[in-house]
Amino acid sequence: MPKDDIPEPQAVCNNITRSAIFIVATLKDGQDPAEQVRAWCGDVAALVRSVGKRVPSGNLSCVVGFGSDVWDTLFGAPRPAALHPFREFGSGERRAVSTPGDILLHIRADQMDLCFELATQLAGRLGDAVTVIEEVHGFRNFDLRSMVGFVDGTENPEGREAVDFTLIGDEDPEFEAGSYVIVQKYLHDMTGWNALSVETQERIIGRTKLSDIELDEAVKPTCSHSSLTTITENGEEVKILRDNMPFGRPGMGEFGTYFIGYARSPEPIEQMMENMFVGRPPGNYDRLLDYSRAVTGNLFFVPSASLLEALADRDPQTAAVVAPAPDSSSSAGPRHDGSLNIGSLKGISQHE
Repeated sequence: MPKDDIPEPQAVCNNITRSAIFIVATLKDGQDPAEQVRAWCGDVAALVRSVGKRVPSGNLSCVVGFGSDVWDTLFGAPRPAALHPFREFGSGERRAVSTPGDILLHIRADQMDLCFELATQLAGRLGDAVTVIEEVHGFRNFDLRSMVGFVDGTENPEGREAVDFTLIGDEDPEFEAGSYVIVQKYLHDMTGWNALSVETQERIIGRTKLSDIELDEAVKPTCSHSSLTTITENGEEVKILRDNMPFGRPGMGEFGTYFIGYARSPEPIEQMMENMFVGRPPGNYDRLLDYSRAVTGNLFFVPSASLLEALADRDPQTAAVVAPAPDSSSSAGPRHDGSLNIGSLKGISQHE
């Protein structure tokens, strides 16, 4: 595809803001709700512009994603190559759970009033076509600190590297400039966490708490969070783009982190989750999960901004014959032959 014809992406690679609202919804049954959501796809960009122009310095944006189960209903074929139901990992209390979710709204701004107004407008246009399953209002915690007190997102790719790691290239040309996003809502046992010494917390995270310096490999445990979420392919690190936000209700004892990770394929994030919840090797799991519990989990495809607007006119009945959606039970996780199969997905320079 000529460079001038590359679709405009959604605001996946925008800078981290001070506030965010995350909304996950499911589509109601029937033709009318589906038609309403398709029409809504054509309204999103205009609503973002209208609200954002009121405070130009507010950095307002919205990313919209769609889940595997709803894609065929709304849009038919073709479907994104790597879109599948969220894959669960782990067992018992230490488990990455899958929960309902067809549509994701990731709204960001430097002011919560902008997020709130845009959420109001977008939800109003969706009306009773959807059922909201989850709504979380996140905030920036001091100098990008997570709820557990450590700086979050230190190793996020930036600039061109962020684009390369998050946006689909010619490996799936019909969905170029799209992305995949995984979201999880974590609740923390802050009483237990705060009872630990700072040194113990640092060994669990793999970084120093105050200065945010990664621990030396000679002393950093292999079960540390930073160790298990570092993914390499052919000797090069494969990165994802995180925009996690703390949230909570202190008066009710709720303290959490809303994890959101973007990548051009779900596989690196799924590998990270397997490492965390199962262990690398199995049993060598992320000790942060002794104090953090995942209560939701969803995978969404994020179409390019150009495609999102075009989906308003998509008729799933006249689209090509729909291929069956991938069965998550037949593939419980990323490949186990030592390869993430990410090198084959790199249509442009990807640090192979």
